Amino acid sequence: MLKVNHIQKTYSHFHLDCSLEIKPGSITGIIGKNGSGKTTLFKVILNLIHIDSGDITLLDKDYKDVDKNKIGCTLANISLCEYLKLKDLINLLNNTYKDFDLDYFLQKCKQYQFPLDKKINEFSTGMKAKLNVLIALSHHASFLILDEPTNGLDVLAREEIIDLIREFMEEDENRSVLISSHISSDLEGLCDDIYMIDKGRIVLHENTDVLLDEYGLIKADEKQYELLDKQHILKVKKEQYGYSCLTDERAFYAENYPQLAIERGSVDKVITMMIKGEVL
Repeated sequence: MLKVNHIQKTYSHFHLDCSLEIKPGSITGIIGKNGSGKTTLFKVILNLIHIDSGDITLLDKDYKDVDKNKIGCTLANISLCEYLKLKDLINLLNNTYKDFDLDYFLQKCKQYQFPLDKKINEFSTGMKAKLNVLIALSHHASFLILDEPTNGLDVLAREEIIDLIREFMEEDENRSVLISSHISSDLEGLCDDIYMIDKGRIVLHENTDVLLDEYGLIKADEKQYELLDKQHILKVKKEQYGYSCLTDERAFYAENYPQLAIERGSVDKVITMMIKGEVL
């Protein structure tokens, strides 16, 4: 579905150097702090930014040759045509996308109680976010790129957007989604696999179930750390009590070091250790 092969883009203050792959039928999450390169990577894939080197294949074609009707996207900090009334925006979309599903769009507008005669700039933050995602879904795209679609929303609004994404995937097993979010619980419950990006580079790629089931955070004092078998330790962080250690073999340490406190993995814990921890 998507293959990004060693793409590079250099600015005066930032360097992007990434590879990733997304298979048909999968939802892939990408997580990283602000300024880590998520939005830049998305813009590169969408051919909104020229790369210095590398290559990208999307929908079995060079990414520059892909039919844009096959891609649905939302980008952070890019607004809708907010001066338009929703009914006027619908007409614009109907004339823009050759596969725009007017019946589906109107049905969802009714479900979410979007007022057709109201200007977009009068919508709430949650309504705008749902509308953004709805537009991306409404023309039968094969691939979705969603940049922070749930950012700043309450729990209910986030769940509604996640439900929209799940519905999109259920309709066609060959579709795929690339989504970024600051909210780790959204990615944990939605994504098949997760990439972590920091300073323009991918620092970890893992199946979500493996990350949650097999990764762990070991808490060890100075003596325990000294005696610890470190062959399965990925990152270490010095703490007041001793050390925090990230492992991808939690069961090994639980079995061999029953006296240690070992927390289950989570996206938040793993990304904190991958970014702030040190390699042995």
